[in-house]
Parts: sequence; C-alpha cells; structure tokens
Amino acid sequence: MKALRTAILILSALWELVRYELLLRAGGFRSIQENMRRPVRRSRLVSGIAEAEICQAVGWALCLYWKPVLCLQRSVATARLLRKQRLDARVVVGCRPEPFVSHAWVELAGRVVNDSQQYKTMLPPLLQL
Repeated sequence: MKALRTAILILSALWELVRYELLLRAGGFRSIQENMRRPVRRSRLVSGIAEAEICQAVGWALCLYWKPVLCLQRSVATARLLRKQRLDARVVVGCRPEPFVSHAWVELAGRVVNDSQQYKTMLPPLLQL
C-alpha cells in the first residue's frame, strides 16, 4: 500500500511540474502568481502525507521529468502538494543584488522544507507566493 501511495504522490508531483509549465506558457509569471493565490483542493487520493515524503516525491519526479527544472518550478510544485495536505506552505523568492543571486524555496511556519536553511539567511526575501 505504501508503494502505491508513493507512486500516486510522484505522479501528482509530475502533474504539478507539467501544470507549472502550461501556466507559464499560457500567461507568464503573472498566471503562476494568481494560481498560487487560489485555494488548493485537498487531495482525496493521498492524505496524511508528511512534508518529507512530499519533498522526496518531488525529487523523484524531477528525475523522471524530461526537461531541466529550476528552483521556482520545483518550489511551486512542492508548495501545491503541501497545500493539498492543508499545510500552509509558502514559496519564497530571495535575491541578493551584488553579486546577483536569486533562489526560490518553500517554507512551512518560517522553516525551509525543500532546501537548505542557509538560503533564508543569505538571500533577503523578495517575493512570497
């Protein structure tokens, strides 16, 4: 049963990666922002999933995805899956102007869940979705 649950979660993560791509092509970054503001329906197929399982499933989905995935796409997919579990996940985009560095990550209750905690201290938040 756990293997089936994991497979469904990986397929859900793949769908979120594809969904991001479609939204970006259809309406640009603005459509991603608007979509992240809308409430997400609770997942009926897989419920009671821990955040670590979701992050791991997104990692597996990245291995199966046919295109390179940047941090924003990965973070949006992760946040949407976490929100389907009724967790208040936020995508944070941080930026440092000189030398220019930017990165996106997911936070739950102020804690980075899909990346290194150091990004939060190195890059001041520029945007939250």
